[in-house]
Amino acid sequence: MNKFYSMLGLCRRAGKLLPGRLPVEKGIAKSSVRLVIIAEDASENTKKKFISLCNSKNILYIIAGNMSYIGKSIGRDDTAVIGITDENLSNKLLAEAKEVLTNGGE
Repeated sequence: MNKFYSMLGLCRRAGKLLPGRLPVEKGIAKSSVRLVIIAEDASENTKKKFISLCNSKNILYIIAGNMSYIGKSIGRDDTAVIGITDENLSNKLLAEAKEVLTNGGE
C-alpha cells in the first residue's frame, strides 16, 4: 500500500490530483477526472454520492486506503475523496490498488 500512497503524492506534485469533495464533484461534472478514489473509511453517504456521480458520467472509481493516509500522502488533513485527472497516472494507481488487493493488503 505504501507505493499506492507514494503515487498519490506524485499525482499531487504533478498537479494531476483534485483533493476533497467539492473539487472532485466539479471535476466529475466537467468530465476532467479519470479516476476517483474514495477512502474505505469515508461515510456511507459520501461513498453512495460519489459512486452515483461516477456511474452517471462513466468515470472509474475505486474504494481504497483510509482518509488519514490519503490526506498525509497529499499534504492535507483527512481526505475522503480525491480525483486523478491524468489517464496514465490513473492506470498506474489502478494497478497498484489491484496489486495490494491480490497480495492481501500488503
